Amino acid sequence: MSRFKGLGEMRADQLKETTMDPRKRTLLKVVIDAEEREETGDTVERLMGTKPEARFAFIQERASFASEAELVDI
Repeated sequence: MSRFKGLGEMRADQLKETTMDPRKRTLLKVVIDAEEREETGDTVERLMGTKPEARFAFIQERASFASEAELVDI
């Protein structure tokens, strides 16, 4: 299993096999309820935005399986 931050990081053969092949890809429509849009937008901004400290804070708030010391030492 591999993780890529964007499609541009993938080799052409990987992109063709995993993303461009209609037999192997799955397209899902995501619908967000009107009353959840603001909270969802804020969460997406924290995770995908330009502020790494917001992502780090999000992880710290939800990382009950790890001690704070382990997160700070990363």
